Amino acid sequence: MNKFPLMRNNISRADLDAVIDHLKQDDPILTNGRNCRAFEEAWSEWLGVKYSVFVNSGSSANLLSMTVLRHAFPEGGEIIVPPLTWVSDISSVLQAGFTPIFADIDPHTLGLDTDAVLARITDKTRAVFLTHAQGFDGLCDRLMAELKTRGIALVEDVCESHGATHNGRKVGSFGQMSNFSFYYAHHMSTIEGGMVCTNDPEIYQQARMLRSHGMVRESNDETTRERYKSAHPDLNPEFIFAFPAYNMRNTEIGAIMGLSQLKRLDANNVRREENLALFLDLIDGERYRKDFRREGSSNYAFNLILREADDVLMDRLMASLRDNGVEFRRGSAGGGNQLRQPYLRGIVPQDHHLSCPNAEHVHFYGMYIGNFPDLGLDEVRVLCDIINAV
Repeated sequence: MNKFPLMRNNISRADLDAVIDHLKQDDPILTNGRNCRAFEEAWSEWLGVKYSVFVNSGSSANLLSMTVLRHAFPEGGEIIVPPLTWVSDISSVLQAGFTPIFADIDPHTLGLDTDAVLARITDKTRAVFLTHAQGFDGLCDRLMAELKTRGIALVEDVCESHGATHNGRKVGSFGQMSNFSFYYAHHMSTIEGGMVCTNDPEIYQQARMLRSHGMVRESNDETTRERYKSAHPDLNPEFIFAFPAYNMRNTEIGAIMGLSQLKRLDANNVRREENLALFLDLIDGERYRKDFRREGSSNYAFNLILREADDVLMDRLMASLRDNGVEFRRGSAGGGNQLRQPYLRGIVPQDHHLSCPNAEHVHFYGMYIGNFPDLGLDEVRVLCDIINAV
């Protein structure tokens, strides 16, 4: 068992007790119900958006967002994506019938580099699917202004960055849509779960239907339901399927846990930022990167990236971390540069990974270590001593 795991105690006794109290009822509803709706409303209020749709994973949130875009652009097109992200960001683009166009990362945020994105925009670009990596704010005012001018959608993946802000406003409230994950190892957990958020009422109704088999009755807008009912008088109004869709619903148990965890999310994020500040202050700046753009960050991980390519140092570092019970993920989010993964063979040109040198550096010479609320400052000091002793 690792002394320093990637996550520890992310589900509290209070979370479990809330679930147990629900289960003690004579006939508790377990499928998607009033607690799911309450969690969606609470999450929307916390984030600062009008609408949220609770789904069964962050990956499902990705796919749901891309499917909404595909209905807007049935002819397909291109989606600009980062190479340093989770696989579902790229696979959802492919599954929705779009072409992923990769732009390199900004080493100060690990998110998309604005100049690289702008250089790749064409008349086929339908959206920029931006990942807020590892808790950093990946937004740029210049990028958002240019996308608005060109009428290109911004979709935010905030699965790793709950509570991060841009200009004082929570990330995930800027794009046409945003996606969150509530996996165990993230900022807060519903065991498995995710959320799609938007301020667009039409997207909201589409997302509700797409989440549940494409059924029109899942829309909570009477005008929408009546429109389909009038157009299809031969169908049972309870079983009109508007889209060839999915079953991505979450459960009452997940929602109860989400409502419980949301109460302490902000306080937990403060603890994480205290840990990160100490970590970056103590690690050896001659060997490790410390120049991250931390304003507005909400990091659930310590990023440890070598300043220069050094295979010997990297091997020694990984060996020392293993010997001292420190769990880590080499390559940072998603195992490093997605362009090296076999699922993209035949989709991108050979050696296309070399077009993203910043992501390549993180792939071989970067990692992250767990940063969780009950990690004490003294433990952070121990971690830094282990790292600096290599």
